[in-house]
Amino acid sequence: MRSPIPSPGPLGPLLDATSRTFALTIPLLPAPLSTQVAVTYLLYRMADTLEDAELWSRDERRRALASFASWIADDEDDVDAAWQEAVRSREPSIHAGYNELLRRADDVRAWLSSPDVPAAAAVAVREGVADTTRRMAAFVGRQAEDGRITLGDEEDLRAYCYAVAGLVGELLTRLFTIDRPALGAVRAELDARARAFGEGLQLVNILKDAASDAEDGRVYVPPSMTRDEVTRLARRDLDDADAYVEALRRGGAAPGVVSFCALPVALARATLDALAQGRAKLSRDEVAAIALRVTARA
Repeated sequence: MRSPIPSPGPLGPLLDATSRTFALTIPLLPAPLSTQVAVTYLLYRMADTLEDAELWSRDERRRALASFASWIADDEDDVDAAWQEAVRSREPSIHAGYNELLRRADDVRAWLSSPDVPAAAAVAVREGVADTTRRMAAFVGRQAEDGRITLGDEEDLRAYCYAVAGLVGELLTRLFTIDRPALGAVRAELDARARAFGEGLQLVNILKDAASDAEDGRVYVPPSMTRDEVTRLARRDLDDADAYVEALRRGGAAPGVVSFCALPVALARATLDALAQGRAKLSRDEVAAIALRVTARA
């Protein structure tokens, strides 16, 4: 079964090389919002790669993240590029696509000055990505030298999810409302649910990847919580995410924006169901069927 989603735009090759999901969903967005979100995703992917850099030490990762935060926060040409020097000296990841993205970082950052990205959106992206990256650096600083980390409790888990995903939900809300000011009528509701929107998706990823993460010494399901408790928290968050999508629809968001947000929520729900059945992931046909259903409703 083929997905109804069109091919990616100018940043498509980098999206294809780094994320199957976002290569599918970003083209749903209308231009120029699709460019803004593509640039945002790629910048977050760079930060994620530096956070996870399995070929680097903890301190190398932490220093690179701090440098990256300064690099993206500054809109001048003469910026802190210590992290780029480190990447040129020694690749951080075994993933060829991620390493290539890091080498193309200046090209991606340059899109923030393109006509497709209004000044207000560029400021939002710089602030949002820098904030996330600094919080990532703090969590890396808690790791053992070999990268091992165990989150302590539900509060710790939710703080981590906010750092790496809740802030993304808040940034997307800013971009949506900058692109379509009429969404101001539902902005308060969007703001109230944006954190849960991101958190729910991240919790599903944590549950899905728990076994492989544990092999690497990263325990994101706190010992004080059962897997069922994390699943229930994820489902509550996804209820809020559905309400976020409905607020977008009521506020007059473009159908592509509604689909862009609704699709990962639907995929996350289906993934939780698959995990409950003992399956690790969805099939391509299941993903395509969900995409057809979601885009038809938008």
